[in-house]
Amino acid sequence: MSSNPSSLSSPSSPSLRPSGQARGGAPHVLAAAALWGTTGTVASFAPPAASPLSIGAATMGLGGLLTLALAGRSAFAVLRGGRGQLVHLLTGAVGVVVYPLAFYLAMDLAGVAVGTVVCLGSAPVFAALLDRLLYGGALTARWAAATTAATGGCAVLVLDGHGAAGDRVAAGVAAGLLSGAAYAVYTSCASALIRHGHTARATMGALFGLGACVLLPLFAATGGALLAEPRGIAVAAYLALVPMCLAYALFGAGLTRVRASAATTLTLFEPVVAAVLSVAVVGERFGAVGWVGVGLVVLGLLVLTARAPRRPRAAAGTGG
Repeated sequence: MSSNPSSLSSPSSPSLRPSGQARGGAPHVLAAAALWGTTGTVASFAPPAASPLSIGAATMGLGGLLTLALAGRSAFAVLRGGRGQLVHLLTGAVGVVVYPLAFYLAMDLAGVAVGTVVCLGSAPVFAALLDRLLYGGALTARWAAATTAATGGCAVLVLDGHGAAGDRVAAGVAAGLLSGAAYAVYTSCASALIRHGHTARATMGALFGLGACVLLPLFAATGGALLAEPRGIAVAAYLALVPMCLAYALFGAGLTRVRASAATTLTLFEPVVAAVLSVAVVGERFGAVGWVGVGLVVLGLLVLTARAPRRPRAAAGTGG
């Protein structure tokens, strides 16, 4: 197992080409995205006095501890992977810490749907930049078309903005962009660690375990209002167990077969789920333009996950 970052498989290598990437790992990533799409709606049931920082710290702090426990000793093997892997691990852990804090802040300021779509809509752009910066691999036309459609849909959803005051929306968009960047960073780092030979469970356990070392003290300092009522405890338990622990296990399994840049595009299914739930449960409203945005996101997912038609093999003297 090499500890040199330059020995990582290039995203353009045959084993990681986008033409086959969506076939095995896509269902896992999409299932994870659907569970993540419930987070904003569930968080809206937290006590009014609970801060978004406490909700974010509870989600990935408690959930990260559970993920580390499930990984067991294998997570500590990631810590002993050498200097090159340690860079990926520490950088990814920073992303793990920043992501939930900025994410829940974005939803608090701009609304469940807008905060979610800005974060997830920007993540593929940041992921593509990381791919080019770290590996120099070219992205396929198919990936570009899928991402353009999906991120365009996210932009339409934001422009359809519904309800929140302008200053809050602007601040929420800024927080969403920060969250999207952090998400792309830890996704890329997790993918790199998996390519070094670690299992998805070990990688996620190590990343989120390190993140929990920062998030749990923050939760201890800010979580009083969240834990003061039974519904707050229920919200924290759900967020830690389902969209965190279970969903990230699914996501990690998906990353073993899906390139990081494609995974971030697949997870644009999350804002679709979030948008539907925000209307059906939270009471946010979309006009026709907003639903066009949802449709564009779905179109992007279909472009990325649809299987290309098989070409008949040329005769090679084997007959039949």
